[in-house]
Order: sequence, then structure tokens, then C-alpha cells
Amino acid sequence: MTDLFARKALLETGWADDVRIATGDGRIASITQGSASVDGDVTAGFVIPGLPNAHSHAFQRVLAGHTEFRGPDGSDTFWSWRTRMYRLAGRIDADALRAIATQVYTEMLATGYTAVAEFHYLHREPDPGHDESGAVSDAMFEAIVAAAVASGIRLSYVPVFYERAGFEQPEPTPEQSRFVVTLDDFLSHYERAKRHEAANVTVGIGAHSLRAVSTDALGQIAAVAARDCTPMHIHVAEQKREVEQCMYDRGRRPVRWLLENFPLDESWCLVHATHMDHEEVTSLARSGAVVCLCPSTEANLGDGLFPLQPYLEEGGRIAIGSDSHVSINPFEELRWLEYGQRLTSQVRNVAATRNRQTGRSLFELAAVGGAQAIGGAGGGIREGADADLVVLDDDSPMLAGHTTRSLLDALVFSGFTLPIDRVMVAGEWRVVDGRHTDEQPAREDYARVASALELDEDTTP
Repeated sequence: MTDLFARKALLETGWADDVRIATGDGRIASITQGSASVDGDVTAGFVIPGLPNAHSHAFQRVLAGHTEFRGPDGSDTFWSWRTRMYRLAGRIDADALRAIATQVYTEMLATGYTAVAEFHYLHREPDPGHDESGAVSDAMFEAIVAAAVASGIRLSYVPVFYERAGFEQPEPTPEQSRFVVTLDDFLSHYERAKRHEAANVTVGIGAHSLRAVSTDALGQIAAVAARDCTPMHIHVAEQKREVEQCMYDRGRRPVRWLLENFPLDESWCLVHATHMDHEEVTSLARSGAVVCLCPSTEANLGDGLFPLQPYLEEGGRIAIGSDSHVSINPFEELRWLEYGQRLTSQVRNVAATRNRQTGRSLFELAAVGGAQAIGGAGGGIREGADADLVVLDDDSPMLAGHTTRSLLDALVFSGFTLPIDRVMVAGEWRVVDGRHTDEQPAREDYARVASALELDEDTTP
């Protein structure tokens, strides 16, 4: 049963009453307002569109909780966390990646994410028995696709080029060797991945960051993205040290350098963009590019706070991502995005720009911006759109007393267990009664891999 009758549905045009949504071939075939249910329909109280997760490093999910200890020198930063992440990356083969990603994606679906952009740079397997020539291992890509198929999430695979250790370090470190391939091999892998596109699998392209990719390589990758009209993703300005190094090497702040050297437009997704000056904020907002914000990861790593209010006031577009997966909950990402702004500005309801209701404004920004970041899937409930829907549990105390005016505010700011009953992707129910339909095998496979990695052996008491 995939057709749905909702007492209230958040359509692209706004909330509507007594809505019957018929699906076919993975899309919304028809929407009838002021209707009645038909025998066989799934009946629901509130229905909202699923949200895209615009930035994921699936393998990092297994690291969550294993880096929360202070180093022997009494300090811990993004850069020391990165060392521990490299140690994990060196152990992940295709089988482990498939198991971890499947668990991650089932968790995403159960919290209301229906699509994900997988920012992937683990291009080679660690086992000496595998190809050590430096070529991309399609086995790692195939593991990501297998996880998406098993979970049912809509995948935007973003292969990412990684070339060097930093602005002044043309040679990668030993820990980065698994990420590094030649540009020719990388582009060949991208072309092979494109041939595997299907109804629920699309392919973008990306560069890791300005520090990790040369200007020439970035230009060639951006040219491919423009040629194929595919999303172009890049980390930028996540850390102050990166800004300082870019200023020293190129005489410009990272976002300013990108704006001056590349025609940023709707196809670009800049991840983080945390540290910008006022001119960068204004110019980036007006470029049409989308910024993917990952508040739980950015907080966990001590990155800093994005200048949200001036960016939104200039018409800037945002998406959200769970990045390192210390949290997998789109509503928590939106909550902490707003709370970070409140803590620094001492003003409430900072993000209420599209709508006076802050939760709804954040939700709509993330839905539209997320669809842009992953190349079109999601964004709203309308005829012809992908049938990616979230059914809320009418009986949840979180929703008691709320009307459509404050419903999304309750989802974002109440902070209780999410009242998600069902989740549909491409016309198929993937979550029923609040649980992913294949939850148990995914959990067991993940536990097998997580236990074998023995990550606590790296912890300094």
C-alpha cells in the first residue's frame, strides 16, 4: 500500500486539508485536496516532505564517541581529531564500508532524511591483496551503492578528488595515501560511476578543499561539473587555520578566492563556509550557490559558527548535512543551527526569514537548498515530484496541542524522540511504525564491523 490519505499535508504551496496522494513509478502521480480516503490507503494525520542530507562521510559514523578525550598536551582541536579519523580510514575496506553505510542510511531514514549526498574520498582499499597501483577502487563506490539500495535511501554519490596534504605540502602524508589518486584516474572513476546512475542513484562530483587540490585540478573538475550539469561540492573555510594558510598562499580568503576564480552558481555546494568576512557573505549569498551546514559536527569539532543572519538577509541558500554523524537527526541540525546564532547574538528567532515561524522557515530552507545541493530530488510535495514522504505520529505528545502553524516549530525545538511513524522513498515504505523495515540485519552487520575495528585501543586514558 503506497497511496496515502492525510488529514494535513505540507504541499509545495503550503498546508492543505484532507489530501489524497497517489503514487506511481516512484513519483507522486496525483494530489487531491478536500478528498476522502480510498480502501487500501495508508491514513495519516500530518505528512511532510523528506529532507535531503547534503553532506555525509558514512565511514565516520563508527568513530562517534571514540574521540571524546583530551590529548596528552591538554588540548584537542579539529586537527587532532583528523589524525584519529585518518587512523580509522586506514582500516575501512569495502565490506566494512558497506556495513557502516547501511546502518547510517537506515538511521537517516528513520529520522526523516530521504536522500543523501555521500562525499566520498576513500578511493582505495587497505588490504595489500587489493590493487595498490593508485587507481580508484570501484569496490568502495559499489559498497556505497549497495548500502543505499539495501536501506532504500536516495543516493547522490559525490566522488571527491584529493591530491595533496596542504597549500604548502604538495605531497600527501602516508595517512592520506588511500585518498590520493591521479586526476586522470579520478575522472575515469567519475565517468564509470555516471554509467551506474539509476532511478535512486545519481552522481555529482567534488574536490575535497582548496588546501587538498591544486588550482589546475579544481578547474578541470569544475569544468566537468559544468559540462554535465551535475552538482559540484567542496569543503571550504571550515577552520581559521585554513583561512590563514590560504591568505598566505594565495593572498585571498578561501571563499573570496573561489568567487574570484570560478563562476559560482546554483550547481555549487560549499560545505561549511564557516569563516567569512562581510564581503564574502554578501557575494556568496548573491551567487546562487548553496552552503551546506552541519551544525552537530561543526560543534563537535569546534569549527565555529556560520554567519547565518546576514547570509539569509542577502538571500543566501542553505542545506544541512550530518557530516561525521555524531548526530543523525535533521531536526536537531536545524535546532542547533538556530541555537548557535542565539547564543552569539543574544537574540531569538534569528532564522525566521522565509516565515515568521522559525521552525518552518528552517525546514523550508533546508528542503529547497538540500534539493539544489543533490541535484533536484526532494524540496516539496507536488505532482510529478519524487514520492519521498514522512508521516508523523498523531499520538505523539510532541505534537499534542499543535496546529499546522506551530507543528514544524515543535519538530525542531521540542527536542524529544522524533514522532515519525512512516517514511516513503520513491513510493516505497522504508520506515513503518517508527522502525526501518530492515533495521535488525543492518544493526547486526554494523555491530560486527564496529567491534572488529577495536577503536578504543587508540584512546589515551
